Amino acid sequence: MRLRLLSASVVAALAAAPAAHAGEGMWVPQQLPEIAGPLKQAGLKLSPEQLADLTGDPMGAVVALGGCTASFVSPNGLVVTNHHCAYGAIQLNSTAEKNLIRDGFNAPTTADELSAGPNARVFVLDEITDVTAEAKAAIASAGDDALGRTKALEAFEKKLIAGCEAEAGFRCRLYSFSGGNTYRLFKNLEIKDVRLAYAPPGSVGKFGGDVDNWMWPRHTGDFSFYRAYVGKDGKPAAFSADNVPYRPKHWLKIADQPLGEGDFVMVAGYPGSTNRYALAAEFDNTAQWTYPTIARHYRNMIALVEAAGRKDADIQVKYAATMAGWNNTAKNYEGQLEGFKRIDAAGQKHAEDAAVLAWLKGQGARGAVALQAHARLIELLEQTKATRERDMALAMFHNTAMVGAATQLYRLSIERAKPDAERESGFQERDLPAIEGGLKQLERRFVPAMDRQLQEYWLNEYLKLPAAQRVPAIDQWLGGNDAAAVKRALDRLAGTKLGSTEERLKWMHADRAAFQASTDPAIQYAVAVMPALLKLEEERKTRAGENLAARPLFLQALADVKKSQGEFVYPDANLSLRITFGNVQGYVPRDGVKYTPFTTVQGVVAKETGTEPFNSPRALLDAVAAGRTGGLEDKRLGAVPVNFLSDLDITGGNSGSPVMDAHGRLVGLAFDGNWESVASNWVFDPSMTRMIAVDQRYLRWIMQEVAPAPQLLKELNVAPAR
Repeated sequence: MRLRLLSASVVAALAAAPAAHAGEGMWVPQQLPEIAGPLKQAGLKLSPEQLADLTGDPMGAVVALGGCTASFVSPNGLVVTNHHCAYGAIQLNSTAEKNLIRDGFNAPTTADELSAGPNARVFVLDEITDVTAEAKAAIASAGDDALGRTKALEAFEKKLIAGCEAEAGFRCRLYSFSGGNTYRLFKNLEIKDVRLAYAPPGSVGKFGGDVDNWMWPRHTGDFSFYRAYVGKDGKPAAFSADNVPYRPKHWLKIADQPLGEGDFVMVAGYPGSTNRYALAAEFDNTAQWTYPTIARHYRNMIALVEAAGRKDADIQVKYAATMAGWNNTAKNYEGQLEGFKRIDAAGQKHAEDAAVLAWLKGQGARGAVALQAHARLIELLEQTKATRERDMALAMFHNTAMVGAATQLYRLSIERAKPDAERESGFQERDLPAIEGGLKQLERRFVPAMDRQLQEYWLNEYLKLPAAQRVPAIDQWLGGNDAAAVKRALDRLAGTKLGSTEERLKWMHADRAAFQASTDPAIQYAVAVMPALLKLEEERKTRAGENLAARPLFLQALADVKKSQGEFVYPDANLSLRITFGNVQGYVPRDGVKYTPFTTVQGVVAKETGTEPFNSPRALLDAVAAGRTGGLEDKRLGAVPVNFLSDLDITGGNSGSPVMDAHGRLVGLAFDGNWESVASNWVFDPSMTRMIAVDQRYLRWIMQEVAPAPQLLKELNVAPAR
């Protein structure tokens, strides 16, 4: 990207904008040579070229789980990630009688390892290809047709992915960077047989629970182990007793030097989403409506499930993973809202927008085009805001178990009548295993009575909508506008047979005519409302096509401004591989308070109350009382470290990411950010942004002294040090 000079007046206007800070930046691998200087200055001992080799050591050991990150840590396919990333698998294998969430799990041998579920995946990066020119050409071929642009990009993506996945065993994905200024194709080996090898008791893996979530000081043993399996031919295969552990080309070694304050650390992972280049108006919509509204609804649903769970242990277990997600999101959004006020995020976003717009006004024809793009983005935002209440209510209602299954299955029947290349993404042949896996495990994650309560909640929210946002097909299905109509609708839905796995799988192979002739009430609902849902989908795709034309133009202008100031520019997170780096350090949250960067096992005991979520295993309390450190104490701390802080830049999706030292060795696992940092998804705050990681020494101490797993410690090549 060519640098452009700014006028003195614009430079002055932007003088308050931050330069690149140590710790800030979710860098794409292609940028590592560009930031070689800052990497070395921070303390990296490896060459940036070695780090940029994504299939070499150590980057070749880093894998994606689809929403979390992990890493290989042995030549026998052992994978380490966060406890909360493995929580779905732990919950899937739990019952009220055999509760692995509470008790933990330790497979004495590989034969004892448990399937993490039919949809569990380990994605091993094979190749990244830049396809920007081809993607932009496909979009341009649609001309001024907004819907056509979206469809053209979709067609290009499907063709590209079909070619990429022609070789069995691979999963490919097209990623858009910087609002559509760059496109890259990621090719991953898709390992489909993933098994749970070890999880500490929940009172270790989730110590502090939602009370401590996002908080420092932290004392959480947020780690678990999977193992990746493949067929005897070494290629990915579905779960089978005949499969063998995968043999990765690279795996991380445990650090042999103790981590200390000021040391260099880096994370490689798959962060989900940031919005640092969003428009000020988009920030306002999020801060004023989206975050407070979603957090409120999640808190309401949490209360419903908690009340039902107190009466029914089955609900408590089956909704555990869902509840963890709701709690995490609600608290995150609440923290971001608080952070926005503390750092005046709105003021910063509006000042940045104003400065960029002022610069564009002096850039002639090129600036005029970008200004038009900005205006169009504002118009598209207003269109989205006009139906945001409806869109949320419908999305959440269709996310309930039985309604969701019915609408997904009926849509599948519609799409399967088309040639595979013309089907909607998510319903192609490549997607059928994931659909089937979701249908198979649904019974382990819902209870009909609880599902009914959630359906009722969202139908009542729908009834609150103004007339302009109502959907005639849904109104007709409801047959009324009051609580009695909702009760009648729920009574009808309760008669569905889709609660049976066998029934759901049967409908996977039914054609559209069979659905239209069905008397199942959930299926009848799906048939009745599908035309309206498809129309709404087309409206969203039209807006997406408008975005494809406008957003790249404005974000290119924003990048030009930042680069003109001497800043390194990294794209917003989008679930693709990123590297972030910095140093171990604490912070000062407020006047008179200074947080040190490490916590210890003594802090666990100090928090102990004997009741959840501060109820440690007796073995842990006894080990601390007896002074059993297993040789893992840090002499500078006088104790075994538990968690540590660094100034790294992460977000959701980085959970489970390996934290590596200057030599690329494993020192911990990223699992959270501090409360003061969550607003950095929108506006980075270098003084407060900190990553929280579990120290590898605590991981080993738990596996030595609390919930012993000597077989895994041997596999990790870290036999107990005594």
